[in-house]
This record gives sequence, structure tokens and C-alpha cells, in this order.
Amino acid sequence: MNISQDRIDALRALLVRPSQQIVILSHTNPDGDAIGSSLAWSDVLTSMGHRVTCIVPNKYPYFLDWMPGIADVVIHRTDTEGRASRAIAGADIIFCLDFNAISRLENLSQELASNTTARRVLIDHHLSPVEEFDIAFSHPESSSTCFLVYTLIERMFGTDAITLKMAEELYVGMMTDTGNFAFSFLTPELFRAVAVLVEKGIHIPTLHNNVYNAYTEGRARLFGYAINRKMELIEDGTVAYMSLKENEMRRFQFQQGDSEGFVNYALTIKKVKMSAMFLAHRKFIRISLRSRGDVDVNLFARKYFDGGGHKNAAGGKSFLTMEETIAHYIRSVREFAEQGGLG
Repeated sequence: MNISQDRIDALRALLVRPSQQIVILSHTNPDGDAIGSSLAWSDVLTSMGHRVTCIVPNKYPYFLDWMPGIADVVIHRTDTEGRASRAIAGADIIFCLDFNAISRLENLSQELASNTTARRVLIDHHLSPVEEFDIAFSHPESSSTCFLVYTLIERMFGTDAITLKMAEELYVGMMTDTGNFAFSFLTPELFRAVAVLVEKGIHIPTLHNNVYNAYTEGRARLFGYAINRKMELIEDGTVAYMSLKENEMRRFQFQQGDSEGFVNYALTIKKVKMSAMFLAHRKFIRISLRSRGDVDVNLFARKYFDGGGHKNAAGGKSFLTMEETIAHYIRSVREFAEQGGLG
């Protein structure tokens, strides 16, 4: 990964003044990469003498509750004390990690529009950032934001600066955003980084168990229901989709994060090249898209669902009913296939 030395020098210059107030933001429905990169980067900045507040728009999945330092993350949606607003208003620098558009912050985006004049720095691996930043580390060729943060730490401070706590945080993001190292830019540099984290003392079986084997019974039953009752195949079995309405999720005591990984499961079917998950929220339907090979769901999401992401992992939203959304998806897939999008 080729990170510009000029940008690294600019970041050094921005951080040189001690004891600045810094805010780290990450996206709605924060995942392992968002939380891991935020916590690790916060540790770096704190070690430099800065005062750091990590803020996310809504609650992270419960299977990340064990991560050290996560209790200090401010959740904007339930922040009755106004900590997020005060931190943003008083910030000298705001870091935007693991998202490329302020709209990904939902209600929190209003705080950035009206409540701060802080310098903004982007650290992200998604395609095509849509906002202006004072400094931008935008590297879609990175498998995760955690790997990008690791690379920045290595270039700026050396790997001696990485503590065991930081190593665990960084590994969680690297592991989850690559599907446990099964896809997404699996480079020699990534595995050399993992080797350094192992040398720091991380215990990979424990971290894997904490993230992937800590679900509730309700989630297990919801998964079975989604696969057995809600998975549909179209386009001669090459495209799949699942949908869950609010009443269906309530039946299984749904918690934030319970649908994590559902969209990937259809890709275990040999013929399936593209998969979608439609998850109902009160005001919209959240769409997750996954694919393999040359099927570009980033292109599909941008064209049909005003979304985006990566080539093989993207998302979007629909403000139609579930039935209308699925009908639009089926029509869009047919058109996409006719244009050669499914290969």
C-alpha cells in the first residue's frame, strides 16, 4: 500500500501541538473494523498527550462488548448527557474512520455541519470519498481500515508503539473485514502485519471465539429461519436474496448485530454469484450486498440503490415497502445481468 509521505508529514504537523482535543468518528452500525480502528487510533493519539473522544452514531454489536476500552465510546443516539455535542464543538481535529461520506453518520452528521470548525482527517478504505477533508488517507486497496491504521502507525512511530491492547483491536478489524482472511485484498503486507500482532501477544483463537462464537440463541434461531424460510434464488440460481421485517426480527429477540454475516451465507452455494439482505428499520430498509469474482456490487448499489462500498461488498437503502424494494431488486438484477454484470 503506497501511502504518500507528504500526507504523513502533513499529519505529523497537525498533531505536533500537544494536548489537543480530538474526536474520532465512525459510521452508523459500527462493525469490528470501525470499532477496532477507532480504539487503536485513539490509543496512539492518547499516548501523544492528546485528549480523545470516540463517537459512533448508534450501538455497536453486542459481540464486541468485550473489547478493551469500548465502554468509553460515546453512542450518539443514547447520549443524554450531550458528551458527543460538547466534544465535537470543542474539537481541534476530527478523524473520520471507516466511512467516506458524512451521510453515513445519519443524525450525527448535523453536528458536523453546524457545530465545529475543526480540521478533518479521513482514514478509510472505501471507494470514492464524497466530502472534502484537510488530509485524506483514502486507500480502497487496503483490506480494512484497521490495516490502514496499522500501516500509518508503522510508518509514523514504528511497530514498537503497538501495545497488546492495540494489537487486539487492530486484529479484530483485519479479521472481520476480510471474512476471517477469506477475501478482500489478502496481500503479503497484510499477513506480515498479522505476524507483528502475534508477536505482540495476541491469542488468535480467543479473539476469533470472542467475535464469532458469542451470539445469542435468538440469533441462531433467526439465522435458521432466514435461510429456511426467507432465502430466494433468481436468475437461474445465480443470485440470492433474503429479507427480514421488524415483526420477524422481534420474534427472535433481535439485537444490533444479529444479522451480521447472513448475506454471505448464500455465497456458499456453488452457483450463487451475488447475494442481498434486506433488513427493515422503522423508516427505511437497509440493504447489504455481497458477490464473488468479477461481479461488482459497488456498481450495482450505486446504480440501483443510491449506495456503494467495495467491489464484492456494498450496501444501500430503500424508502419503499419491503415488497416494492424486492420487486425493484429483481428488476434491477435482470437489467444488470442483461448488461453483462453477472458475467
